[in-house]
Amino acid sequence: MDQIHSSQKTDSKAYPTFLVGDIPIYGDVILSPMTGYSDVPYRAICRAYGSAMHYTEFVPVEALGKQHDRYNKFWKRLDQQDGETPMVFQIFGNDPKLILNVAQRIESLEPDIIDINMGCSTRRVSGRGAGVGMMKSPEVIAETFNLLSTHLSVPVTGKIRLGWDENKNYIEIGRILEDNGAQLVAMHGRTKEQKYNGTADWDAIAELKQALTVPVIGNGDVVEPEDIDRMKAYTGCDAVMIGRGAIGNPWIFSRKSRAELTYADIFEAVRIHLREMLNYHGNPNGIFLFRKHFKKYVQNIGLFEQMMEDFMQAETAEQFEHALQICAEKVEMQDKIGPALIVRDEFEDCATPV
Repeated sequence: MDQIHSSQKTDSKAYPTFLVGDIPIYGDVILSPMTGYSDVPYRAICRAYGSAMHYTEFVPVEALGKQHDRYNKFWKRLDQQDGETPMVFQIFGNDPKLILNVAQRIESLEPDIIDINMGCSTRRVSGRGAGVGMMKSPEVIAETFNLLSTHLSVPVTGKIRLGWDENKNYIEIGRILEDNGAQLVAMHGRTKEQKYNGTADWDAIAELKQALTVPVIGNGDVVEPEDIDRMKAYTGCDAVMIGRGAIGNPWIFSRKSRAELTYADIFEAVRIHLREMLNYHGNPNGIFLFRKHFKKYVQNIGLFEQMMEDFMQAETAEQFEHALQICAEKVEMQDKIGPALIVRDEFEDCATPV
């Protein structure tokens, strides 16, 4: 995978963009952890286009049994490819001692960093004091990070939101995280109640950056390449994390606008991503799981949308490739697809069953 897309990676730098503890990060654009999306195959293609750090889908600590079970779907979320570094395992819970116990066990799988999700807003997570629900209990956050930073050998980081509702306590929580050993804080500039509605508060990201000495990653409303540099300039954040804006659009990590893409770009990415899905998930699961990605790759591209039923009914790689070939015969590969932008559907990045 990396060899295929080596020409599309960001140039390697002599010096890291920033450090997470002693872990160097080369680059300033990062794929956000999204359950149901940021699996091994999608991280691979985003990494090839320039994503600088790689988060697993988030994992509930209660779901990880005492033994590493590769058939347990939650343990599988911690799978990683050879060379996938820096690798961040993201977990969540509301019991500091249990979080520590699980973090110590998954440390044996050799992540570079362990991250605690304090941003998931879905009710079944936040309602029990996990995800963004932790932000209502600063003392629980303090105990959790004190334990983790004391007993783990890898850096510990946290991802937060502005707060629960009008109680926007992100500065308080950010300082608690830093004071208790967190080596980086990522923040989505919305509250729990906002979910993904309204506008992300970049002023708050700037305030958090000013309040902390550890690196800060900004997240929210980055959908075009120019938004990356605009957020960095506006907030001073060390890096930008992209979620919805990257689905079906890995080119954003190499700062390439979707409006500049050719049909050849689309066909290449679709074929490589599908191959990665089949290699990892098998057939037919890889085909079925790829469908939601494919819809995003070709959204607002008329020819593909006219043939969508053929793609959605394909159950083998051969059937899918046949549909691609029919499309390929009807276009000029070097023609641009046009200024069709991906519509950012409202969704929960932690909405799949946990």
